[in-house]
Amino acid sequence: MAPSPQDPAAAAPRRKVSRHRGEGQWAAGHHTPLNGNEQFKKDDDGLNVRTRIETIYSKRGFDSIDPNDLRGRMRWWGLYTQRKPGIDGGKTAVLEPEELDDKYFMLRVRIDGGRLTTAQLRVIGEISQEFARGTADITDRQNIQLHWIRIEDVPEIWRRLEDVGLSTTEACGDTPRVILGSPVAGIAEDEIIDGTPAIEEIQRRVIGNKAFSNLPRKFKSAISGSPLLDVAHEINDIALVGVEHPEHGPGFDLWVGGGLSTNPKIGVRLGAWVPLDEVADVHEGVISIFRDYGYRRLRNRARLKFLVADWGPERFRQVLEDEYLGRKLLDGPAPEQPVERWRDHVGVHRQRDGRFYVGFAPRVGRVDGATLAKIASVAEEHGSGRVRTTTEQKMIVLDVEGDRVDSLVAGLEALDLRVSPSPFRRGTMACTGIEFCKLAIVETKARGSALIDELERRLPEFDEPITINLNGCPNACARIQVADIGLKGQLVVDEDGNQVEGYQVHLGGALGLEAGFGRKVRGLKVTSKELPDYVERVLRRFEAERADGERFAAWAARADEEALS
Repeated sequence: MAPSPQDPAAAAPRRKVSRHRGEGQWAAGHHTPLNGNEQFKKDDDGLNVRTRIETIYSKRGFDSIDPNDLRGRMRWWGLYTQRKPGIDGGKTAVLEPEELDDKYFMLRVRIDGGRLTTAQLRVIGEISQEFARGTADITDRQNIQLHWIRIEDVPEIWRRLEDVGLSTTEACGDTPRVILGSPVAGIAEDEIIDGTPAIEEIQRRVIGNKAFSNLPRKFKSAISGSPLLDVAHEINDIALVGVEHPEHGPGFDLWVGGGLSTNPKIGVRLGAWVPLDEVADVHEGVISIFRDYGYRRLRNRARLKFLVADWGPERFRQVLEDEYLGRKLLDGPAPEQPVERWRDHVGVHRQRDGRFYVGFAPRVGRVDGATLAKIASVAEEHGSGRVRTTTEQKMIVLDVEGDRVDSLVAGLEALDLRVSPSPFRRGTMACTGIEFCKLAIVETKARGSALIDELERRLPEFDEPITINLNGCPNACARIQVADIGLKGQLVVDEDGNQVEGYQVHLGGALGLEAGFGRKVRGLKVTSKELPDYVERVLRRFEAERADGERFAAWAARADEEALS
């Protein structure tokens, strides 16, 4: 029936309704490329670029590289162009990519499970010194990144890495990224279950497999059987954490849909218990759902977390079981609350075989090639052939006999690698920052290191666990939203009206079973110059106002804005 003349709908102008063909989900028949990234992936699989690097680009030089390879497919082999020196943060969002690009690369070495032999670590150190101007950063995803890499040197670097069993395959790009794993898997006294066999099987099935090399966006995985929940499972696309089933024994609790960046989401439990020998099947099922149902129309909605948020955990589990596994998963318990506040394994700890592992803290993950080689030598001198990286930008030496521990600790401390660090050295992380990253707005690594020194000088008696994470841009590579004090780099105006580097502050974020995002105080921004004063002021107020046993995150959630400013 037509509306009457008095009907408001009749008088209102008709709105033009904008429609699109869904979210670009392959499973819904939306295969038409919907953005430039989807087009270049359709044109040629990212894995194929290796042949061009080896046969053309490394011989003809940087200027011969096709733009879709340079800023797209080369990421499938762990290569990003780095930021041209001298470009300030105000130009980050203004300049074209080719204006930001330097003719050098960051190269990411993937280290699944954080597992390294001392021989592998030494090779990374040697490559750093010979080809990367000595640079090396330990990331919060257990990788090691090198800078100043020339395209001409990449084939030789690959050869040396692969000779010792290392790889850069799919270390970046719209791919299955490095698989996080407990750095003390298989050796910790309190471990619920060792996830190493599952990580190895996933590597065998998925990494370098063209069935999974064209995903909507990056896909991050984490597997740990540690009761410390030491792989940041809450913010991965898929995570499996150790639990004890009352009837079936040790296995894994399944989480999906976590992630940070500009739309942070905590992963959700599917309520499913997964035995060790089915972990790789479940992982393959989840990554296949992402490939087939993931949103490809818009890049900013292409992570798995958006699909999980729209579907909900019940539907996601049903699709996984019915369409990909062909069987039902067992219901299972949630993990227990960790008893330790720190999850980084720093310090001296007994292994299940009676030997010890020793965790230590570099400054904000920054080391150098010579130091990596020295770590390998010090470990070997004390009977160890194995080291590990952690998800907190730390490292661990395994398999040390009791009578060699003190000597090892002394050797590490001589390299400024603290085994008993202050809370500030232990809890401060930083992303790459404006020194090398084309997305960054402010400096992070040097500023984080200087902040550690200032806080140790000003607050020598402070002994509470505290995390301070510095990020050079909004993309949260350093996990700012889940830090006690998260610092998001941006340009701010100082007291004289000048635009300078500074940070938006997030307070009271946390990981663990009480995971949550930090609180933003309205209008609170600090300049880089003011940063030590601000952090000192907030920590002193925390010490003065906290209840017995109260964590910083809990205090920050209840404190009034004046106390946080």
